[in-house]
Amino acid sequence: MKDAIRRRGENISSLEVEAEVQAHPDVLEAAAIAVPSSLGEDEVMVCVAPQPERTIDPSELIKFLIPRMAYFMVPRYIRVLPELPKTPTTKVMKHELRSEGVTQDTWDRETAGIVVKGERFT
Repeated sequence: MKDAIRRRGENISSLEVEAEVQAHPDVLEAAAIAVPSSLGEDEVMVCVAPQPERTIDPSELIKFLIPRMAYFMVPRYIRVLPELPKTPTTKVMKHELRSEGVTQDTWDRETAGIVVKGERFT
């Protein structure tokens, strides 16, 4: 449906975000989606599933991503799931993840106090 994310005036490719997230050794698969922002437009959220026998620490994942991507691409939200929902042809069902949005088990970078260089909070 919608694979582009618009955050604070910038267009972001979900595929680029997913490629960088999947470069982390603990991440098996990732899906980058847009979630509504209180400022208008979108925030970046990634849903991730860990490699077998591994766990994903969201703050460590963010620290891994910061030098690898532009500040506006760094996800605000990370949701760790045992596996991502898929169609019978093994395509990730992003529409399902979008409809769930930010859930109680979603980690929030801003709540954790991690500010990415270039961001300005008002």
